Amino acid sequence: MDSGCSGNAIAAATERIRLIGSHLEEGGVADHPRLETAACAKAMRKVEFETDRLAEFIRGKHREVQEKVYEYFLSRPELQTPVEISMNEHRDLCMRQLLGLVRDAGIRPFRYVLEDPEKYFAILEAVGSVDMSLGIKTGVQFSLWGGSVINLGTKKHRDKYFDGIDSLEYPGCFAMTELHHGSNVQGLQTTATFDLVNDEFVINTPNDGAIKWWIGNAAVHGKFATVFARLLLPTHDIKGHSDMGVHAFIVPIRDMKTHQTLPGVEINDCGHKVGLNGVDNGALRFRSVRISRENLLNRFGDVSREGKYTSPLPTINKRFAATLGELVGGRVGLAYSSVGVLKIAVTIATRYSLLRQQFGPPKQPEVSILDYQSQQHKLMPMLASTYAFHFATVHLVQKYSEMKVSHDDELVGDVHALSAGLKAYVTSYTAKSISICRESCGGHGYAAVNRFGSLRNDHDIFQTFEGDNTVLLQQVAGDLLKQYKEKFQGGTLAVTWSYLKESMNSYLSQPNPVTARWEGEEHLRDPKFQLDAFRYRTSRLLQSVAVRLRKHSQNLGAFGAWNRCLNHLLTLAESHIESVILAKFIEAVQRCPDKNAQAALKVVCDLYALDRIWNDIGTYRNVDYVAPNKAKAIHKLTDYLSFQVRNIAGELVDAFDLPDHVTRAPIAMQSEAYSQYTQYVGF
Repeated sequence: MDSGCSGNAIAAATERIRLIGSHLEEGGVADHPRLETAACAKAMRKVEFETDRLAEFIRGKHREVQEKVYEYFLSRPELQTPVEISMNEHRDLCMRQLLGLVRDAGIRPFRYVLEDPEKYFAILEAVGSVDMSLGIKTGVQFSLWGGSVINLGTKKHRDKYFDGIDSLEYPGCFAMTELHHGSNVQGLQTTATFDLVNDEFVINTPNDGAIKWWIGNAAVHGKFATVFARLLLPTHDIKGHSDMGVHAFIVPIRDMKTHQTLPGVEINDCGHKVGLNGVDNGALRFRSVRISRENLLNRFGDVSREGKYTSPLPTINKRFAATLGELVGGRVGLAYSSVGVLKIAVTIATRYSLLRQQFGPPKQPEVSILDYQSQQHKLMPMLASTYAFHFATVHLVQKYSEMKVSHDDELVGDVHALSAGLKAYVTSYTAKSISICRESCGGHGYAAVNRFGSLRNDHDIFQTFEGDNTVLLQQVAGDLLKQYKEKFQGGTLAVTWSYLKESMNSYLSQPNPVTARWEGEEHLRDPKFQLDAFRYRTSRLLQSVAVRLRKHSQNLGAFGAWNRCLNHLLTLAESHIESVILAKFIEAVQRCPDKNAQAALKVVCDLYALDRIWNDIGTYRNVDYVAPNKAKAIHKLTDYLSFQVRNIAGELVDAFDLPDHVTRAPIAMQSEAYSQYTQYVGF
């Protein structure tokens, strides 16, 4: 080995040991660039704004009903979920919480599923903040079981079941997923064979792979299930039956009076889960279970007394798409609720980081751990992302509400793609962020009472149910490619993809060598530059993956080519969703009525945008969209904005307007956090 290199390595190691040792010296950290930048951050002009004004803008018109939920559970301590609770106790408590919400507090979420979806999702976010199991159980009862009845059925079903679902007299399940088939709904194997003689459908589980699995409300509380099965009609040919595709059926599973399992229905408990143990997930098997022909949810397909099938839609694929399209509310709710979970986690981590002091310059007071650049880089872009996701999911809920009124085909497609993308992107980000928040709070983050463990475990499944995230991102990529193809065939672009109208022109033209070198703060904080950068990346990814797919399909076929390009496709989908999120954040900043709050949001929005650009700076550098000096300026400005957001971090999390009895973590209390923490352990 070269002796010069060896000497340099030893010198570097010695310096590193000296720096680490300085952390342990009496008096705290020795002079160090990190603390110099922390001092600079304190010297910067702080953006001043009234927290209440920003909170009012964020919480919107349904703040009142959320407060009603919070106040009800505050007044009923026996309904608050303790830190330690067994699975069976948690299930019982969760049902009592839901009954109390509906019957005592008089909050009837089901009435808003159709009438006012925005209010429904606001309630869902609030109850999920109280206990995530309660949020999911609420969604199962009203979004899934109730939603399937009113969205896939007709007037006769609404007349018969609405009041019972609304009052919880008819607790129910949503039995779609099977042991061998999760996201591939068209591959479901459960059958519903029409018996012409008795005017009934016979529901059967043909093999173990077709057992309905992970069905919420099934193990303990459910009396009905919406069962998704292949509709088989008798024929006179050699096959004996004609398969009309997957349809939904109302199947009673327990006796209304005795609660005993009905004949032919077998129910087993899926058991203890990683999280959400207040939800009673079960497995269902059907052995020649007979139901009335009237129990077919017949909005998109019906069977007459004579066994004739009719539908307003001409093909199995169109009927299937229409059926799933009506169930998109579940994804909307998960995306929206996931942001609510992220708000809680970020609030806890930020408040603790402002409270906790650690080290400092020699013979001077210790500094807040949020003054350290490393802590800021963990939490401040996350706080900015939380705001970005909030505005994006509010937009999604508004679009969903419009869709439920107008039934406009273009809007239906737009909401389907946007909900798939936001659900996948937001839930994945939140899942990772909860762990980062836990780490940011050190040992105290590991205490169960400070909630990161339960938040992480309860939220983790958000990445899987209502569509596995990887599958959903592929749907987004597929829609983008379809839109890309239609552009060249003269078709129109749906609202979400409208910016791609320009993509073959401005967004895919050669980067301007002059603007590639602009590095002024005004330019980098210009929303047009930020949005153009996001959209340029998406447009290049779309064009390049289209070329790759065309090339590989010649040798591998369509499926093989898709699989070969899968990671590229997922990156494309994520890039597109990030572009949509940024666009909605910029719009929110512009319409904020309070100028001071608007200035604060602008700083947060700039951090979100530039942090994302910096994290993918290699992509921009590879195509000379950003010159080296501009890349450095972006990095420097991102650091500066992190310091700026740190200076208003307390006010920003306060604007989420989450009371202490909702966040519940002692280390996140707005006052006397340590005294409450010590009281909890018995001092």
